[in-house]
Amino acid sequence: MSVSTSIFRRKSVEDSLEESLDPERALRRTLTTWDLIVLGVAVAVGAGIFSVGATAAANYAGPAVIVSFVIASVVCGLAIMCYAEFASTLPVAGSAYTFSYASMGEFVAWIIGWDLILEMLLGSAVIAKFWGVYLSDAFGLFGIDIPTTLSLGGVDVEWGPVVIVGIFTALLALGTKLSTRVNSVFTIIKVAITIFVIVVGFFYVNTANFSPFVPPSQPAPERTSLEQPVFAFLFGLEPTAYGVIGVLSGAALVFFAFIGFDVVATTAEETKEPQRTVPRGILGGLAIVTVLYILVTIVVTGMVSYTELAEADTPSLTTAFVLVGADWAGRVISVGILVGLTSVLMVLLLGLTRIVFAMSRDGLLPRGASRTSPKYGTPVRLQIGVGIVVALIAGLSEVELLEEMINIGTLSAFVLVSFGIPILRRTRPDLPRGFRVPWSPALPIIAGVACLWLMVNLTTLTWLRFLAWLVAGVVIYFAYSYRHSIAANPHHDAKTGAKL
Repeated sequence: MSVSTSIFRRKSVEDSLEESLDPERALRRTLTTWDLIVLGVAVAVGAGIFSVGATAAANYAGPAVIVSFVIASVVCGLAIMCYAEFASTLPVAGSAYTFSYASMGEFVAWIIGWDLILEMLLGSAVIAKFWGVYLSDAFGLFGIDIPTTLSLGGVDVEWGPVVIVGIFTALLALGTKLSTRVNSVFTIIKVAITIFVIVVGFFYVNTANFSPFVPPSQPAPERTSLEQPVFAFLFGLEPTAYGVIGVLSGAALVFFAFIGFDVVATTAEETKEPQRTVPRGILGGLAIVTVLYILVTIVVTGMVSYTELAEADTPSLTTAFVLVGADWAGRVISVGILVGLTSVLMVLLLGLTRIVFAMSRDGLLPRGASRTSPKYGTPVRLQIGVGIVVALIAGLSEVELLEEMINIGTLSAFVLVSFGIPILRRTRPDLPRGFRVPWSPALPIIAGVACLWLMVNLTTLTWLRFLAWLVAGVVIYFAYSYRHSIAANPHHDAKTGAKL
C-alpha cells in the first residue's frame, strides 16, 4: 500500500478491494437486484410520501410543488447515476466515503464520511421518533389509549422509538439477507397502501385547485432571516413564499423524500455481481419512487386548494382527505405511515453501520468496530452500538428539530460523488466499469452543481448547524484519524492494523 503524509493521500481501488477480502472484516455477498430495488423503495417511501408534498405545497410552491418534485427527482437521478458508476467500479462498503477516498483523497473522504454519519444518524433517530408519534396517532384513531412515554428514574422516555430500533438492530445483526426479506414484506404492504390512496384520491380531484399553478410570490413576514434560503439571506432578500423561489425552495425541501438512495450503494460489498446488480437496483428503485411521489402530489394538490392546506397546523395527505369529508382515509394512511417508517428505519440503520464499518476498517475510526461475526457475517458489535446510540437520541431528545440537517448531509455527499466521477475517469481510465454515466464530464458536473443549488436553497440556520458539525469533524480528524489511518502508517499491517 502506498503511504503518504498528505491529508489528500488516496487509497487505491486495488487496496480497497483487497481489504474487503479480509476474513475478519468481510461482509457476505447475498443481495440481488430485487433486494436493492426493495431497499431503495423501502428507504424512500415513508411518512414523507404522505406529508412532505403537502407541506411544500402549503408553504412554498402551491400546485407547482409537482415541478419541485420533478426537479428534485432529476437532480437525485443525476447524482444516483454517479453513485451507480462508482459502486460498479469499487464494489465495497462505504458508498460516497469510499468513492471519495479513491478519487479525491483521505481528508475529503473523511468529511464525506462524517456528513454521511450525520445524514444517517439523524435520519434514523428522526424516523424512529416519528414512528413513535404515528404509533400514538394510530392508537388514537382506533380508540386505543396506551401511554407512549415512560418515566424511568425521573427521565421521560418514549418507548416506541426504543422498541422499533431494538427490533431492527437485532434483525440486522443476525444477517442482511434476513433483514431484507422482512423489509420486502413491509415494502410491498406500504406500496399497496400508497397505490390504494392514490386511486381513491383521484376521485376527489378538482382541476380548479391547480390554478394558479405557480402562485405569485408574496411576503412571508412570519419567517425570520434564518428561516429563509441561505442565498436569499446572503443577498439581503426579504423572506417570501411561492413564486419561482418558492418552487426551488420546495425542491430543496422535498429532496428529503429522496433521501436514502445513497444507502443502497453502501451495500455494494454485500451484493452478488455488483457491477451489474447495483446500477440496476439503484436506478430501478428511483424510477418507482419518482412515479409514486408525483402521483401522490397530483392527488394532494388536486383534492384541495393549497391555501386550505396552508391553514392546517401540519399539512398532509390526511388533511386533504379530511377536508373533502373522507375521514376514514386517516386510518388507512396512519397504517401506511407506520409500515413505511418501519422499513425506512431498517435501511438507514444498515447504511449508518456500513459507513462507520468502512471508516473503521481504514483506521479513521477505531479498528475494532470493523470486526465481523464469523457466524452471521455482519459487524454485530458495531450494529448493536449504533442501535443503542440511535435509540437514546430518538427516545430522549427532540431530534425532529434537526430534520433539514439530513438533507444538507446527503446533498454534500452527492456533490462530491458527482465531481469525483470525471476525476477517477481521468486518473484511472483502466478500471472496469459495470455502468458509465453518459456524457461525462458534462453530466456529472451538472449533477454536482444542481446539488449545490439545492443546498443554497436550504435555510441559513441549517447551514450554521452544518458548519458546526463540519468543525467538529475536522477536529476529530486531526486529533485521531490522521494519525491512525492505515494508509498513513507504514508500520502497521493493512489488514490487521497490527504493528509490523
